[in-house]
Amino acid sequence: MARTLADGQHAIIRILGVDTGETAVLHESADVLYEAPNWALDGTALYVNGDGHLFRLELNGGAPQRIDLGDVPELNNDHVLDPDDEHFFVSADDGHIYRAPLAGGQATRVTNDDGRLHFLHGVSPDGTTLAYIGVETSADGAWSAPNVFTIPAAGGPDTQLTDDEFPDDGAEYAPDGTWIYLNSERARTRPGHAQLFRMRPDGSGAEQLTSDERVNWFPHVSPDGTRLAYVSFPSGTEGHPADRDVIVRLCEADGSGMRDLARVLGGQGTMNVNSWSPDSRSIAYVEYPMDDGRTESDAARAES
Repeated sequence: MARTLADGQHAIIRILGVDTGETAVLHESADVLYEAPNWALDGTALYVNGDGHLFRLELNGGAPQRIDLGDVPELNNDHVLDPDDEHFFVSADDGHIYRAPLAGGQATRVTNDDGRLHFLHGVSPDGTTLAYIGVETSADGAWSAPNVFTIPAAGGPDTQLTDDEFPDDGAEYAPDGTWIYLNSERARTRPGHAQLFRMRPDGSGAEQLTSDERVNWFPHVSPDGTRLAYVSFPSGTEGHPADRDVIVRLCEADGSGMRDLARVLGGQGTMNVNSWSPDSRSIAYVEYPMDDGRTESDAARAES
């Protein structure tokens, strides 16, 4: 089921200049819980999901416009633009990844009937390969530790890149294709303590990029390949829950030079996918404030 706003909660889509610090509200809604902005490759619009659908939101004004994907199941917040600028890839609540036209229309399923749940996060610069997070489920519905896989964008055999007991997530290609960036608990000091890593596209040469007490998720590489924007949760967080006091942070591609960009009530949905502008100067993100001043713990109780 698509996520919804709590009573008195708003979804605010913002654009932030990473060097100037200037922010602008692009859209605010008290009705639809919008999530996970992608920037259109021509810089004129954002793509966001909400109510199980995908929307296009023009930067020059207006409301989000729904893209009709026919009979594709409800979408979650994992969607990535195809480098051909005519299609996008989406994850749906049936556990599969689809490729669909940006203008709307019939979508094509990419992933296999292999018993896994497939959560999309990255597409290679040449558009030929997808990086996704695969999750095995048991008969009672329990999830195994997520691992990183790749699959041809046109469909085909999967390749597993990680295989251990530590959760991996957020796998995303560098613009030149030389790295896959991800968050992982493989160096954790406690359950949930994810940090940022990168590895070669074949899964070799893993390097740890951050090492702090906070829980760091979803490293998004700028189009020029020089910087990462990511979501940092409070110490002790497990997973990437909604309605937490999180920090949107920036660092160099090697993990150095970390600095805070924004502090928001959010987390899940704030920046699950790459939201950099094509010129590498701005990012888009979503926050979910409460209009009655509730704290993050109050918001979390309302969500549950």
